[in-house]
Amino acid sequence: MPAPERKHWLRGWLDAVRAYRNPRVLAMLFLGFSAGLPFMLVFSTLSAWLREVGIERATIGMLSWVGIIYSVKFFWAPVVDRLQLPVLGRLLGRRRSWMLVAQVGIAIGLINMAHLSPVGHLGTVAAFALLVAFSSATQDISVDAWRIEAAPPLMQGAMAAAYQLGYRIALMVAGAGALWIAADYGWTTAYTAMAAFVGVGIVTTLLISEPEPRVARETLAQEQRVIAWLEHKGHWPRSLQALGSWFIGAVVCPFLDFFTRYGKRLALLMLAFIASYRLADFTMGVMTNPFYLDLGFTLKQIAAVAKGFGVFMSILGTLIGGVMVARYGIVRTLVLGCVGVIISNLMFAVFAWLNQPSISGLAVVISADNVSMGIAGTALIAYLSSLTSASYTATQYALFSSMYALPGKLLMGTSGFVVDAVGYPVFFAYTATLGLPALVLLYLVTRQQARTGSGTAGG
Repeated sequence: MPAPERKHWLRGWLDAVRAYRNPRVLAMLFLGFSAGLPFMLVFSTLSAWLREVGIERATIGMLSWVGIIYSVKFFWAPVVDRLQLPVLGRLLGRRRSWMLVAQVGIAIGLINMAHLSPVGHLGTVAAFALLVAFSSATQDISVDAWRIEAAPPLMQGAMAAAYQLGYRIALMVAGAGALWIAADYGWTTAYTAMAAFVGVGIVTTLLISEPEPRVARETLAQEQRVIAWLEHKGHWPRSLQALGSWFIGAVVCPFLDFFTRYGKRLALLMLAFIASYRLADFTMGVMTNPFYLDLGFTLKQIAAVAKGFGVFMSILGTLIGGVMVARYGIVRTLVLGCVGVIISNLMFAVFAWLNQPSISGLAVVISADNVSMGIAGTALIAYLSSLTSASYTATQYALFSSMYALPGKLLMGTSGFVVDAVGYPVFFAYTATLGLPALVLLYLVTRQQARTGSGTAGG
């Protein structure tokens, strides 16, 4: 490589890395931690708790449907997007006030789960897990909106990577940390400690500043629909006029905006791609802890390798993903992440088929899986952020993130039945094939974009 070209190449990489020094990128690290903490505690860690006390795999799989609440958050995202909470809204601002309320809900749910036993109280545990999931999904809506509004488009790759980094650290705390505490002191202490870690998000929310609201030019045309509706419904009672105008502005306009900007064909292809991108890792994720336990690994071994070392590898994948998005663009990084997830699922299938459990073998497959998911997750967040309009940040991002999670969550609930029917090797081979539709749809999306001349930030 010639010296001038090498110098330009090195400068590009250094500029991509320097973005992580921005104060709002650093704040995103702690908000990512706050978002990631409850996720494991109602999924993977909870499944380990349930399996250890003798709950059947099929029941564990069905209980993972609690997570569907994350996938339907677009139903109340318009409320979080537009409604300012009384008192707190004036003190903290719209985004931060919703974050704080959600974080308090997460802490309440975790404390109550800590003091219940799944044996004999499974329904109540599931109800509090649902509260944690609902509060966590609400926090996600406000955090995602803050992330997109707090930084310009060129910094969204770094913001996404910081979010993923904090998220992965939280997965280690709520996974390895909770399992290690549970092994020594019991599940009550483990979940109480996790409730205390919610304080990280609360402190961050109180310290950060509220972003300035941004209104895109296209919004003026979209909001004319509200004015036209009010003129047409002038004979209605004032209360119904207010409710109708809010619904059109907060719910209808964000959806119309997306389809108007990209056209119906491309918008539908984008939504189909988003819905398929995380099928593989969502579907296999809930069965990994039961898989490790059924192979004979102890809670501390799982904590050290799967939830400790594995999360460090996912952090590495997240950092790689953030730099790759900044250096090579979103699409190339999406492809790399998807291919990596398919390969890692096949490695799990081989590991299960060999049926020779070893710490080194577990470390290899977990490393591949977590690096791939770190790259894929960072790329997907940057991609979804690039699709949103500044006028409808929370609602549109909630729609996109719900689309990528819902199909996987639905399949996740059946994973226990699949394992019981065909065994772990075939199950992991099956989850690997679930990554193929995303590659096909991404090709169709990029081809349609090239044909129509529309694109997304970051390429």
